[in-house]
Amino acid sequence: MRKRLGMITPSSNSVLEPVTSAMLHGVADVTAHFSRFRVTEIALDAAALSQFDASVMLPAADLLTDAKVDAIAWNGTSASWLGIGRDRSLREAITARAGVPATTSTLACIDAARSLGAKRVGLVSPYTDDVQRRIADVWAEEGIAPHAERHLGLRDNFSFGEVAPTTIADMIRAVAAEGADAIVILCTNLDAAALAASLERELDVAVLDSVAVTLWRTLGLACCDIRALAGWGRIFQTSAAIK
Repeated sequence: MRKRLGMITPSSNSVLEPVTSAMLHGVADVTAHFSRFRVTEIALDAAALSQFDASVMLPAADLLTDAKVDAIAWNGTSASWLGIGRDRSLREAITARAGVPATTSTLACIDAARSLGAKRVGLVSPYTDDVQRRIADVWAEEGIAPHAERHLGLRDNFSFGEVAPTTIADMIRAVAAEGADAIVILCTNLDAAALAASLERELDVAVLDSVAVTLWRTLGLACCDIRALAGWGRIFQTSAAIK
C-alpha cells in the first residue's frame, strides 16, 4: 500500500527536497510531498524568530492534507533555539488539524540520539555564535548537553545549502576528535546525508544528518519499513517506532 510523507519546508531551503527524494529513490510505494512557508534567515532577533510562528506554519500542514499524506514532519530545526516546547505544541496542533501523526527535525534528532544511547553528542551547524550557544542551552534542558560543537557563523538560510560537503565532513571529523559518540548535523539545509555512512565507518561514531533523521522518524510514524535505507547510516538500522 502506497505511503505518502508530508514535509513542511523552509522556503529558502534547497537541500532537503532533493536529498529526501534521492533517499527514497528505489523504495517501493513511499513518496515525499513538500509544502513551503517563508524562511530566509536564522538569527535571534524578533523578525527572524517570527518566521516560525505557528500561524504561518500550520497552513503549510493544511495544504499537505490535500495530498492525503500519512504523516507530516516540520523539516526544520527551529525549536533547537526557540525551545523544544514549541515543536511539541506544533506536533500536537498538526495532528489535531490533519488527523495524522507528526514530528519535527529537532524532535527526530533527539529521538535518534536517545535511541542510539549516545552519551556524548556533538553538534555541527552553519549557525552564528549566539544561535549555537542557545542551541546548546536548549538541548541541555533535554538532558543532551553538547559534548563538542562546530559552526560556521552564517545567517542567510540560502547560504547554508551552498556549503561544500568537504567542509561539513571536516567539521564532523573535528567534533569526533573531541570524543563525541554521536554527531548531529543540525540543519536541514546542509548537504550532509550522503556523508553519514562513510564517516560512520571512518570515525566509528553515529552521524545523524537532520534530513535523514527526519525521514527516518517520519517513515516510522507512517509505519513504513526503513530497512531499504540501511545504506544511508546507522540510524536506519534502529527502530523508528518510538512512542
